This record gives sequence, C-alpha cells and structure tokens, in this order.
Amino acid sequence: MSDEDLEIDLDDLERRMDGAMGALKTEFASLRTGRASASMLEPVMVSAYGSPTPINQVGTVNVPEPRMVTINVWDKSMVGAVEKAIRESGLGINPQTNGTIIMLPIPELNEERRRELTKVAAQYAESARVAVRNVRRDGMDQLKKAKSAGMSEDDQKIWADEIQELTDRHIASIDKALETKQEEIMQV
Repeated sequence: MSDEDLEIDLDDLERRMDGAMGALKTEFASLRTGRASASMLEPVMVSAYGSPTPINQVGTVNVPEPRMVTINVWDKSMVGAVEKAIRESGLGINPQTNGTIIMLPIPELNEERRRELTKVAAQYAESARVAVRNVRRDGMDQLKKAKSAGMSEDDQKIWADEIQELTDRHIASIDKALETKQEEIMQV
C-alpha cells in the first residue's frame, strides 16, 4: 500500500466538525433573547400544500421594529396554517392576524423563561459536542484501519494527536459560543 492510502483526511473531519458548529449557530439563532429576529422563525415549518415548508417560503418575514416580527403571507389560504405553525412551535409567541399579515409581538422575557432558554442553549451545545466527538471517533476508526494496513505507530500517534487537537479546538469553540449565547439571553 502507498503512503497516500494511509493518510487520514483531516480536511474532511474538519469540514464535518465545522458543520456541527454551523448547525449550533442556526439553533442558537432560533432562541429568543427578547429582541425580534427573522431567524427565530427558521425552525418553524408550515404544512403547505401537503408538505412541511419553511415560513420564509410561504411569505415575507420582516422585522419592522425591535419587538415585532411580521410575516406577509403570499397565499391568503395559507394564513391559518402559518398562524397554527407559530402557535405550535413552542416559541411562546401569540400571533395576531390582519388580513394576510401576521404580526408577532415579542414579549419581554421574564427571569424564569431566561433560565429555561439558557438550559435549551446548553442542550444545543451538548448536541454539537456529541456531533464533534462522533466525527473524532470516525477519524480514530480510520486510524485503526490505516494501522492494520501498515501505518507505523509513530505516524498513528501523530495523526491521533492532530485529530484530538482538531476536536479540542472545536469543543472550545462550542463552549465559547454557548457562554456568549447564555450571557445574551440573561441580559435584561
């Protein structure tokens, strides 16, 4: 076997770990911090024409003021479905309908709700850590295969250290993102 066959694809591992970070950032964006944000509606799916559809594909989402999100639904027959999806999303927002425009007033967060949201953020971060560790495990499995294919123990140690360093860097990044999000949530 050639040396290229014994190489571990660190770029692929890093890309997959970066994907876990990207997913975490998307989940964090959906958490309310008391300020209106169009991204908080990204995880909400509307049952449109028989299939789950993101809200931004059935209407225009705007943030006209700091505590208000509006959705201008394009198809009048979809207004009820969008309103229902928002009510059932667990965002804690009560939609108000005016024709094809749905207004979402963002209420002030109380202390208890802020604490709940920090716990949700911690769960999202833990899911991201698990995803990064799973990628690390895949890398270590590749190492075992390479060892059985004839990789030297010195090379195996070097690769294992690089994979671990990549993992540690991503875990630290997740921890920092969590800390920042929790501070943002608890800010009154």
